[in-house]
Amino acid sequence: MKIAFQMDPIGAVDVNADSSFRLAEEAQARGHSLFFYGPDQLAYQEGRITARGHDMTVQRIEGDPAVLGPEREVDLADFDVVWLRQDPPFDMHYITSTHLLDRINGQTLVVNDPFWVRNYPEKLLVLDFPDLTPPTTIARDLQTIKAFKEKHGDIILKPLYGNGGAGVFRLDAKDRNLTSLHELFTGFSREPLIVQKFLPDVSNGDKRVILVDGEPVGAINRVPAAGETRSNMHVGGRPEKIGLSERDLEICAAIGPLLKEKGQIFVGIDVIGDYLTEINVTSPTGIQELERFDGVNIAEKIWQAIETKI
Repeated sequence: MKIAFQMDPIGAVDVNADSSFRLAEEAQARGHSLFFYGPDQLAYQEGRITARGHDMTVQRIEGDPAVLGPEREVDLADFDVVWLRQDPPFDMHYITSTHLLDRINGQTLVVNDPFWVRNYPEKLLVLDFPDLTPPTTIARDLQTIKAFKEKHGDIILKPLYGNGGAGVFRLDAKDRNLTSLHELFTGFSREPLIVQKFLPDVSNGDKRVILVDGEPVGAINRVPAAGETRSNMHVGGRPEKIGLSERDLEICAAIGPLLKEKGQIFVGIDVIGDYLTEINVTSPTGIQELERFDGVNIAEKIWQAIETKI
């Protein structure tokens, strides 16, 4: 098959951690040809969806993950699969790319389905499952957020469309910074904020469960660094081996059919204690850590799911 990856610069990836690299590596091992382009090189040209990029051969060499051919322009409708893999923030640039890729969806398999990536951002899709999630409010209005904090005391405040743990604050019952943080966030963004009741179980880790075509295939535990609330690996969280609990399987059974129906082939959900906190569909990660811990080929499972749909 002809596979295109829409992603952030390939030269900057960590070959031992990046999930997009691992997906490309497995595709190459299966005999598929690879093409790389950045989201800025995606275009609509008089009815065609095109991209300027490079034929690519990946290699597991630190600091030199890919050999790229000369730049050329391609028609993405000529590809079998296009991977939507650039990292958030989930802003209008990201949303526009989903609209453009929508126009080839049906001729070309776009993973994950861009229509539902656009309509199911990670911190909003969980609202469909209130029985699985901690108490949550999404608001820009300060009084609404203050009322939530007064009710629950210890809360997490974060940007609605952030990623990687950036801009995540814990405000305990004695904290007096809510108004200042609200001024900070609303001063540079028109987006609402999301607040959730703080879950003390996060000290034991924030579990990343990976689902392939709606089915759970394993999990890793991300443990916060000393003195840190956030467990994201981008901010120093430590990955650990962990199994799937009965509660994890219950959560996956509840959300899996919807993910499968909507073409969300590779999804990573976040579970703290007994609660689902995010459903990551934009650019989930964790493949390589899970493969090392469990001795399984998760990338192969993902490609097997894709190949059945071509």
